[in-house]
Amino acid sequence: QERLVESGGDSVQSGDSLRLACVYSGYIHKNYCLGWFRQAPDKGREGREMVAYIDNDSRPGYADSVQGRFTISRDNTKSTLYLRMDSLQPEDTADYICAVGICPMLGVPDVVKWGQGTQVTVFS
Repeated sequence: QERLVESGGDSVQSGDSLRLACVYSGYIHKNYCLGWFRQAPDKGREGREMVAYIDNDSRPGYADSVQGRFTISRDNTKSTLYLRMDSLQPEDTADYICAVGICPMLGVPDVVKWGQGTQVTVFS
C-alpha cells in the first residue's frame, strides 16, 4: 500500500525559500503522477489546490500562481519527491500535502492517495 510522508514545512519571512520533501513507499504505477497540493487555513479538503505535479518521465506541471517560483523534482533512487519554493509570499501560507494520482493531476478528483501534510507559514 502506498504511503506518503512529508517534511520540511516551517515558518519563514516573505522572500525566503524552503524545500519540502515527500518520501513515498509502496507501488506507484508508471502512469501515475506525484505532486503537491496545498490547503489554505480557511479551506476544507475540497478546497485543496494543485501546486505542482511530475510524471514518471519527470515532466512537470505548475499552477499559474507558483510558476517561476516553485520547482518540483523527484529522485526515484531515494523514493523522494521535492518541492523547492523560492520568493515565498504570505499567500503561500498553507498545509502542503503530497499526493499520488492520475496524470495530469490537476485537481482533487485526480488524487488516489494523500499524505498527512506539512505546514508552511509565511510572515510579511
